[in-house]
Amino acid sequence: MKTIDDYNFSGHKALIRVDFNVPLNSNLQITDDSRILAAIPTIKKILNDGGSVILMSHLGRPKNGPEDRFSLKHIVPHLSKLLKINVGFADDCIGESAVSAAADLLPGEVLLLENVRFYKEETKGDEEFAKKLARLGDVYVNDAFGTAHRAHASTTILAKFFPNDKLFGYVMANELKSINKLLNDTERPFTAIMGGAKVSDKILLIDQLIDKVDYLLIGGGMSYTFAKAMGGKIGKSLVEEDKMDEAISIMNKAKGKIILPKDSIIADAFSNDAKIATANNDAIPDDWMGLDIGPETIKDFTEIIKKSKSILWNGPLGVFEMSNFQQGTKAIAEAIVEATKNGSYSLIGGGDSAAAINKFHLADQVSYVSTGGGALLEYIEGKELPGVKAILE
Repeated sequence: MKTIDDYNFSGHKALIRVDFNVPLNSNLQITDDSRILAAIPTIKKILNDGGSVILMSHLGRPKNGPEDRFSLKHIVPHLSKLLKINVGFADDCIGESAVSAAADLLPGEVLLLENVRFYKEETKGDEEFAKKLARLGDVYVNDAFGTAHRAHASTTILAKFFPNDKLFGYVMANELKSINKLLNDTERPFTAIMGGAKVSDKILLIDQLIDKVDYLLIGGGMSYTFAKAMGGKIGKSLVEEDKMDEAISIMNKAKGKIILPKDSIIADAFSNDAKIATANNDAIPDDWMGLDIGPETIKDFTEIIKKSKSILWNGPLGVFEMSNFQQGTKAIAEAIVEATKNGSYSLIGGGDSAAAINKFHLADQVSYVSTGGGALLEYIEGKELPGVKAILE
């Protein structure tokens, strides 16, 4: 694996694909900068070598060209503060403003290009669009693991134009190293914790993990599909009726490895102000819904996690965004932290899991927090990631 440590960037302009797809509030202020923070070491390495940096990213899903709320100009002040230099901004990514700003870039300087998804050619993986991006720099660095599963122009096709000068940044290298350690250098017991809303989102992942793990703990909205499939009463809890047969099939294949919740914190409405009670997972009243794992489940799951030596967590165990339904997710996060302190290896699987661990200020107390949601899942599922393959070829 060729990384930026294998290259001297002195006098070179590095074209870096980063993942600055960060959440912004209604005032267009960044609410979680973890993806930006993750890219800082890569940027600094290149600057310290005496190189200059041209950053490419997407933000959101603009539909018809430029939209102010998806402009990367909103990222510039915070990025400048983190790097302690004034970051330049080009109001285009392939037009004349980008070309001239890149040409004028001096060693030690950083330029951020406008959102690559303002061009439909980006998501289409258009080669001509990639060629226009390529003319801006003389070495290509992919450090956007969160988009490595997309064969887009800036994440994959661009590598074609740098056959001898394409590298992984630290984020990409660390992501691959961390996942491979968990899957290929596993200390046992190995426990995977799966949460989130839908069974359908995790079927392939669960299928891949069943043969690898010792325990598979399932919580969140997806657990109620399993509960109903096994004959339980789940009230108005989230359920995928068309996935119940698959849930039974998964349970049969797992041969006792899957541990489902015993109880839930239930509510009479999807609201933080709703009435709250505790119920067995297979006996939720008709007009109530499960929104978090209950105390018995927390106890069971915590005991398993604390004795585990390898831990993968993907998906919250409840509606952690609401304070009355965050206790299960928080307790699991704290159990993972305790296991990590005792020598276990823990990987937090991007997306909502990363958001949760950050919300509880525990990210620095686990082994690794992935920046990729979909990319991480596809890699664990055994799929080839185009953004990774493009650098390795």
